[in-house]
Amino acid sequence: MTQLYEVPAKVLAFQPTVDFDAGLLSRLGKSGPRYTSYPTADRFSDSFGYRDYLHAVADRRTRGNARPLSLYLHIPFCDTVCYYCACNKIVTRNRERAATYLAYLKRETEMQGRLFAGMNDIEQLHFGGGTPTYLSDAQMGELMDHLRRCFRFAPDNVGEYAIEVDPRTVSAERVHSLRAQGFNRISLGVQDFDADVQKAVNRIQPEAETRAIIGAARDAGFRSVSIDLIYGLPRQTPTTMAATLEKVVVADPDRIAVYHYAHLPHLFKPQRRILDEDMPDSDAKLRMLQLCIERLTAAGYVYIGMDHFAKPDDDLAIAQRQGRLHRNFQGYSTHADTDLVSCGVSAIGAVGATYSQNVKTLEAYYDALDRNELPVARGARLNMDDVLRRTVIQKLMCQFELSVSTIEQAFPVVFRQYFAAELAQLKAMEDDGLVSVNGDWISVSSRGRLLIRNVCMVFDRYLAVPSAGPRYSKTV
Repeated sequence: MTQLYEVPAKVLAFQPTVDFDAGLLSRLGKSGPRYTSYPTADRFSDSFGYRDYLHAVADRRTRGNARPLSLYLHIPFCDTVCYYCACNKIVTRNRERAATYLAYLKRETEMQGRLFAGMNDIEQLHFGGGTPTYLSDAQMGELMDHLRRCFRFAPDNVGEYAIEVDPRTVSAERVHSLRAQGFNRISLGVQDFDADVQKAVNRIQPEAETRAIIGAARDAGFRSVSIDLIYGLPRQTPTTMAATLEKVVVADPDRIAVYHYAHLPHLFKPQRRILDEDMPDSDAKLRMLQLCIERLTAAGYVYIGMDHFAKPDDDLAIAQRQGRLHRNFQGYSTHADTDLVSCGVSAIGAVGATYSQNVKTLEAYYDALDRNELPVARGARLNMDDVLRRTVIQKLMCQFELSVSTIEQAFPVVFRQYFAAELAQLKAMEDDGLVSVNGDWISVSSRGRLLIRNVCMVFDRYLAVPSAGPRYSKTV
């Protein structure tokens, strides 16, 4: 395939390689967490509430921590339902519901802004959903103005301000307006360009429509354009995936996320509309994954980890090479030193050594704010073991390697004693060629990078507690 993005030789030398071993992936693939947090969200407890969150913020203030913040806003509304979707969403064409929600969201962000007064500098903003652009252009403008009154935003050339967009719901003019409102990164949901696949998941989205929005984002001066794809969807085949990848490479986004579709109809009602006979088998899904890796790396993209690819001069690729890459609830990030303040139904935040999640229904959300309380429903307060294991998992997920001495300098443990059982488990992975444990380093091999979730699961003590049923997607 013609390489459409020229990679400087100096940069290419840093590019992580990925070895695809179908037999190994088929044998070792299993259900496991994605580790956007540790402990994972399914381990949060409802014993953690609003007052625990207040204590976490107060502790941050007491410590005199002047770190900047990351702000996440969840907009749950969608016009139509995509059958594959597992997000917390509300499908409605009644725009009054969004107006009501927006009034409460402003109230919550104002409360958060007051709570963080004097330490409310924002360096990262992310709008997720649902469909954030379900809000009208005027509503979005009002919300952004409101956020600037509640928080202090870093200049455009410093801050990373991202929004997820459904290309079917915006015009070129709206894209330019989003840039003028302060967003400098845009992520487009594509999933697949094949017409039959789109029909099977109830998301008809012509390639020309998506390309027009990418062009508008370039013209408007967005710093980064990302595309989301999914493999393992109904009616997908290696042939259709190859055609989609060719179109994506020509579109030339800065980042590409290729997610493995998790078919869990017992948990997500819309997925029950997907026919079992339309689902690709395991062998076909592995071949699609192999295609994604081969085509995207041949086109000059760097495999960042998990499902993410980026151009070698993208901030994510640079952060990985410099050891600054981080992982949070929005995926990979360059802002490792920020606490995450999250607003909206079901939104998850991370302040200090705590996680907190908001209530999941509009009724409960409105009720809490009517009582002048932040709508925190559950969360977790991390102990030393949690923070230690979170650090280990973060290093492996983001850098594919871990320095034992660095961990021992940061925590009061002798690594090989504390993690004796885990190192014994890694021995089997060494035998499979996934990792190497030599002297001061635990390193994930090129064969092991696609199974990084398996490697990290070794250090997850919560997995020892039996699960009531399937709760995770497959690791491959």
